[in-house]
Amino acid sequence: MNKLTMALAATTTLLAANSYAVSTLDAVKDRGYVNCVIGNSFPGFYSLNKAGDWQGMDIDICRGVASAVFGDATKVKFLPVQWAQSFTSIKSGKGDILSKGMTWTLSRDAAQGLDFLDTYFYDGQGFMVRKDLGVKSVNELKGATVCVLTGTSSELNIADYSRAHNLDIKTVVFDDSSVRNTAFFNNNCDALTNDKSGLAAQRSAAPNPTDYVILPETISKEALSFAVKQNDSEWANVVKWTFAAMVAAEEFGVNSNNVEKMRTESQSPVIRRLLGTEGDLNKGLGLPQDWAYQVIKNVGNYGEVYERNVGPDSVLGIDREGTLNALWKDGGMMYAKSFR
Repeated sequence: MNKLTMALAATTTLLAANSYAVSTLDAVKDRGYVNCVIGNSFPGFYSLNKAGDWQGMDIDICRGVASAVFGDATKVKFLPVQWAQSFTSIKSGKGDILSKGMTWTLSRDAAQGLDFLDTYFYDGQGFMVRKDLGVKSVNELKGATVCVLTGTSSELNIADYSRAHNLDIKTVVFDDSSVRNTAFFNNNCDALTNDKSGLAAQRSAAPNPTDYVILPETISKEALSFAVKQNDSEWANVVKWTFAAMVAAEEFGVNSNNVEKMRTESQSPVIRRLLGTEGDLNKGLGLPQDWAYQVIKNVGNYGEVYERNVGPDSVLGIDREGTLNALWKDGGMMYAKSFR
């Protein structure tokens, strides 16, 4: 057998193997649950409650996907990993979804073997200091020490900002967010930097939350987004349209309390398509006809997810009105593509 023939045979074998590879959607269905990669603790996004159950926006996104596939929000396993294992957990196939307050950046999207799909929370990087430090602005932190998690966009952003504003900020880097937080609260750093939602979460967990203040400046754009393994369009469609269903439901006034009534009584063509009583949009996704109905019934629409996890009455107390996290019709960026 000559080299050309051998090469052709090898290529044919490889293509045949790939054609029989099990898709992520089929693997999830066969397994019976979704593997969701999260972090260790980020109140409002992923954290354990007193009963030992996971809660937060990222948790609800993954429960939404489980609802779409199985009609059951409990058919999901949460896999907490350190920051350094976030990407490899998805590339290796250990996890099906990465949803852990991760910022969507070009390098992560193009060079880490992931496809980012949509943004569920628009954020920005800020700084928190002790109130008794008397600092009112980031620009007063010249020569200060700042606690930051290594390998994150926060570490890169602070270097850029310090250089651009001649602040000579000295970063103290950590691999573990809980160790970083402890160091800050033990006065080992002058400031703590993170996305502002993260700072609100960390302040809420401080021994004396009122002793700390978040400075007014926002030094970056941080689009917190979920991702799947690169070039896996079938599974990507399931995940991104699950989130789209949550956003669309809020826009059309469908929520977990009225979804049953809307499903049986609504005469709106778009609501009927969304809830599976008209059309066959489910076929292209490989999901049951009532997949979106199950998502809204079990998890709620985007507004419900936002309010219970990070809204004004939550531990984070973040107002949504007037922010990018509002629906598009209210001046925000939350916008679902057409269910048609």
